[in-house]
Amino acid sequence: MSKGLNLFAILVACATFFLIIAGALVTSNDAGLATPDWPLSNGQFFPEMVGNLFWEHGHRMVATTVGMLTIVLTIYIYMKEKRQWVKRLGMLALIGVIVQGLLGGLTVKWMLPLGVSTAHATLAQLFFCTTVSLAVFTSRSWMEARPLHEERAGLPLRHLCTAALVTIFLQLILGATLRHSATWDQHLPTGLILAHIGGAIAVTLILGSAGITTLRRYKGESFLTRPATVALVLLVVQLFLGVAAYLTRLASPDDPQPLHPMIGITVAHVACGALVFATSIVLTLRVYRVLPVSEALREKPVLQDYRIRQDLHVNPE
Repeated sequence: MSKGLNLFAILVACATFFLIIAGALVTSNDAGLATPDWPLSNGQFFPEMVGNLFWEHGHRMVATTVGMLTIVLTIYIYMKEKRQWVKRLGMLALIGVIVQGLLGGLTVKWMLPLGVSTAHATLAQLFFCTTVSLAVFTSRSWMEARPLHEERAGLPLRHLCTAALVTIFLQLILGATLRHSATWDQHLPTGLILAHIGGAIAVTLILGSAGITTLRRYKGESFLTRPATVALVLLVVQLFLGVAAYLTRLASPDDPQPLHPMIGITVAHVACGALVFATSIVLTLRVYRVLPVSEALREKPVLQDYRIRQDLHVNPE
């Protein structure tokens, strides 16, 4: 294990989180087309940062920094890591940041098409969680974790956490689609709003169940209870931010420009959503790390095979 590698992976994850915030600021300030060209801004590497160009070019500068950090991280992983699957994940992160940059360019070249903008926002969340996963896999706590006792009766925690991740990811796609479906001076589509509300209810029920189940079954196991607690707290904060973002957005079309309350709360909602997703991934990875597949699930195929053989012996025809 390399402590330096782990610290650098954490640095890249933090830089990526800052990039998500920078991207949300571009959308909330309606600054996506502050400059018509890419990768240059008004034909310059370092244009005068005035008006909405501050947000758009600032976002590009942060993205470039994250891209360079990801290249260094990938090289660092190949130099220090012995686990091939971690190396492959590092290469996947590098490919992800390259594709993300290209999608960012397409959003400008094609004048912010909804599909590309949504894909750009969604991939940003996936890339963030990839960097978080690399930080988890290179940590001392991951290396030193030991299997716990078999799961108690009830729905396997692995299934709950996996279902929570899938639901959160779908909700992020809905949220990205909703944010890019209308500018600040337009009303949001009612159908997308209702779908996003339904997604929030689903995330609350499933992630809430996963978090509470973890706290009940594995009290005292901080390796699992800590991310579960953080995920539940962030979920509550996210729900309040979602309501606040909707209320401030209601009056936005009547405002002369995007105002600070709407911008600040909406960006916080996006950032908190990323943290909920990332924390849920940490919880899920740790569950898979220390909770083996239950004995009942492992024995079931063996028992079925034994019964089939018995039937064939009794009824050879």
